[in-house]
Amino acid sequence: MMKTDKKPWYQYPYVWLVICLPLSAVIGGIVTTRFAVISDDGLVTDDYYKEGLEINRVLERDQASEKAGLVAVINLDQQLNQIKLMLSANKGFNYPEEIKVSFLNKTRKGFDQKLLMKHSIDGIYKTELPELIRGNWYVQIEADNWRLINSLSTQNK
Repeated sequence: MMKTDKKPWYQYPYVWLVICLPLSAVIGGIVTTRFAVISDDGLVTDDYYKEGLEINRVLERDQASEKAGLVAVINLDQQLNQIKLMLSANKGFNYPEEIKVSFLNKTRKGFDQKLLMKHSIDGIYKTELPELIRGNWYVQIEADNWRLINSLSTQNK
């Protein structure tokens, strides 16, 4: 006489293995798709062609800053809530009345800050300190015909 097992299907562990593996792949795909849709990394540019045309102008601005011997030192004073930028250059360099300073987050474009700094005396520029999250930043200092790029690390917040 042959013995037959009369347990219902859900009591067999191999049935659950066959069901759970594909189900976990579907759930993982849904979660991954949701993260991809709701998170905007902001790292991809929309117009590659336009940026390609601008490369020569950007290189000329970098070369102009080297030719003028421009060096910038940035001091972030959190107690006074002020940025002080000291710009030095070769003799005969005319300091612009205002410069544009951009704090560009290395990983998240949404935290970028752009400022206009006014010239006070002898290559010193001051303005109010923006709210910067802790991390590493690119700092771009620019005027009409030159630009400097440097790195900065903040420890606040």
